[in-house]
Amino acid sequence: MAGKLTAAQGTGILLVTANVGSLFEDVSASPLMSDRCSPRTVQTHRPHFVAVHCQEVGGKNYEASMSHVDSFVTELLSSDAMKEYSRARVYLDENYKSQEHFTALGSFYFIHESLKNIQQFDFKAKKFRKVVGKETWSETLESTPTVEKEKFPQDYYPESKWSRKGFIRTRWALADCAFDLVNIHLFHDASNLVAWEKSPSIYSRSRQRALQFVLDRITDDRYERLPYFVFGDFNFRLDSKPVIQSRLCPACNLQVSRSDDTNQLSKLTFREFGNDQKLILQVEKKLFNYVNQDIFREDNGTSLLEFDNELSVFRGQLHELEIAFPPSYPYSEDSNQGREYMNTRLPAWCDRILMSPSARDMVIKPENEEKSIVYDNIGPNVCMGDHKPVFLSFRITAGAGKPNANKHKCCVVQ
Repeated sequence: MAGKLTAAQGTGILLVTANVGSLFEDVSASPLMSDRCSPRTVQTHRPHFVAVHCQEVGGKNYEASMSHVDSFVTELLSSDAMKEYSRARVYLDENYKSQEHFTALGSFYFIHESLKNIQQFDFKAKKFRKVVGKETWSETLESTPTVEKEKFPQDYYPESKWSRKGFIRTRWALADCAFDLVNIHLFHDASNLVAWEKSPSIYSRSRQRALQFVLDRITDDRYERLPYFVFGDFNFRLDSKPVIQSRLCPACNLQVSRSDDTNQLSKLTFREFGNDQKLILQVEKKLFNYVNQDIFREDNGTSLLEFDNELSVFRGQLHELEIAFPPSYPYSEDSNQGREYMNTRLPAWCDRILMSPSARDMVIKPENEEKSIVYDNIGPNVCMGDHKPVFLSFRITAGAGKPNANKHKCCVVQ
């Protein structure tokens, strides 16, 4: 698998994010997800350290589906692709009865047997500890010393309605370099119609506020500041009104429908100019029915990236490698339609892997051959649920950061 670790080869790192909510809706989904979430990508890229960040663990109906999580974890830990990973840490937020704490996040970390001297940070003792064996932590992650977990304050939520959103942070030291890994799940667009009304939408502003909350927490003065990777379901969306008006329906008449009793917006109908009045797009609260899905797949939909603006407000704080894969959401859950999108939402790049400037310097190094860095999705032609997992594969060399007195603090935030 990963082979013997050498200085020339460097340490192979694989980061994966996967919103697995829809895969737990069926009892048979757990082995399906454990087979596709990362093992096949592990076999391809042969990393030494694997981090898999999952959101909506247990599914949308978590009270009924949470019982399947244990079998999923067992499947993942025992899969053929993971046999050479002799150490593991699994963190599952399963405490769904605690509304003020429950995030349904799951973070999985696997260390290859050839990787020596890897350590994990104890946030309570404020020191690194050697990673030995395999451990699974669940229920009350708030008291687990090797993670920092928070749910967003209630007033951060759109309309102040609780949902399973928050973050989990872990801290690692390997190859004479230390960094944070943050699993995150931000707020979704509850209504396509509300998202249309303002640019940027109210949902976009809520996500911006929540993401800044996370960045403030992981860079405050409680612990030394280190490079960080933030990856999960950011729920970033394309700016709805401009993308519809200028790209999807540039030559269309718009018909606006409102409900009789409340006069609230209930439907947007776009038809081509001309006598035939061909129907191009219908938008309702949870309907986005566009006539031609090819626009989201041609050239990986990258012509629409100019409307992907939510990350722009974090310029200087967060970086992302070039996107060269189609929007990651919302894919059909029909097993025979792995490339098709559902007619529920405007397709968007919700699932992302972002990094601090100093973390980007770790990834983009002169000695890193371009082909050794891959940022892509998993299972482009296979049904993976409504989200396609996204991964980043790269290598770091010993002393990748700037050395100082503590070898586990050598990667200094710029």
